[in-house]
Amino acid sequence: MAKSKSKIWTIISHEYLSKITSKGFIIGTLLAPLAIVLIYGVIIAVTIMSQNKTALKLAVIDKSGEIGAELVSRDTSIFYLSDLSEDVLKNNVLTEKIDGYISIPQNFLLTGEITVYTRGGGGLGFINVLENNSEDILVKRKLTDIGASVELMNILDKGVNITTKKITEEGAKQDYSEVLAIMGYMMGFIIYALMFTYGAFVMRGVIEEKANRIVEVLASSAKPFEIMFGKVVGIGAVGLTQVLFWLIILVVLFTVGGAIASQYLSPQDIAKNVATAQQMQAMQPMPEQNEMLSMLKNFSISPWVIVAFLFYFLAGYFIYSSLFAAVGSAVDQEQDAAQLQLPVTLPIIIPILFISSVMSDPNGTLSTVLSLVPFFSPILMIARIAAAEVPIWQIALSVVLLFITFLACLWFAAKIYRVGILMYGKKPTFKDIIKWFLLAK
Repeated sequence: MAKSKSKIWTIISHEYLSKITSKGFIIGTLLAPLAIVLIYGVIIAVTIMSQNKTALKLAVIDKSGEIGAELVSRDTSIFYLSDLSEDVLKNNVLTEKIDGYISIPQNFLLTGEITVYTRGGGGLGFINVLENNSEDILVKRKLTDIGASVELMNILDKGVNITTKKITEEGAKQDYSEVLAIMGYMMGFIIYALMFTYGAFVMRGVIEEKANRIVEVLASSAKPFEIMFGKVVGIGAVGLTQVLFWLIILVVLFTVGGAIASQYLSPQDIAKNVATAQQMQAMQPMPEQNEMLSMLKNFSISPWVIVAFLFYFLAGYFIYSSLFAAVGSAVDQEQDAAQLQLPVTLPIIIPILFISSVMSDPNGTLSTVLSLVPFFSPILMIARIAAAEVPIWQIALSVVLLFITFLACLWFAAKIYRVGILMYGKKPTFKDIIKWFLLAK
């Protein structure tokens, strides 16, 4: 028994040290957080800048004589008034002299209907701009017609600002539901990416050792189960090291960033800026700025959420990496693994398809049931834990189910690995995999 443990530990140490000292690991660990921030930053920035934007320029025919001029004045880069007939404009569209035109009917204030004529396509940008502006104009005209006051129209423009509070024994505290939901989604997605990444590492490592006949040398001094288990644990330790490093960076950046923000954004400065904005643009007070400052000062991630994140990452990794190792042992080259990977990768992809629904109602029946399915738990349960108060019994049940599932997957993968690691020259099918499983001792 002690000798077996020594062999496993030797394999774990070799896998861990060889990976963690490689240039790829060091560069990836240092640059991955920066790359993720840049990628998502660019995506968000492009989305914000391109929202409600269009390259089309549309003529406006205002048969109502009510809103055409106001619509054009709101965005002259898209709209311009035209006194040409519709027949002429239609011909201009066909001959590509203009991008299109908007026809505002005479009874627009009664029906709220507008027709846009283009050559087709053009995206959603111009539709969003037209809908937003024409609807705003229509509502204000209707309110004016019934004698609504300026104060009432300002209230409608301002909309509703919802603040959520969490009841605790110390009293009501700020509840950052939206932030927590986003954080839960991100944690689930990160675990999804990490399980794919490190699972592929395990599979690729097994295939390379098998192709180079290294595994035959290893098999002469260690059992197939010891080789597989050592490889899975060793690469898992590499992943844990990388994740811990990223978490430390995140905590440091969040702490330092909050301190800097609270130092430079004082309530007095915000009040002064708001007052100036009110004088220049006759704006209403914006309490959300104070709420943002409060969030920067008071928002914190519970240590239990971080512990749960590490646990569910490791649980998901060990389940799926053992299955990836079995797939790797069954093939001679990585291209042959594509077909056999489907039953392994599908359970990783499915929870990502449901994560938006789970974030909308973290403690709903659907969310609860899905998060307790062991193959989905690593992604969906951590998303729920980050976003809401999950009952302890559900967390405990998911832990037990994950442990049982890991043992079952390890047992299944070990039987496949024991036969497949020494099989060469044949591309296996699912029928062969089942046969190996049934015949392996």
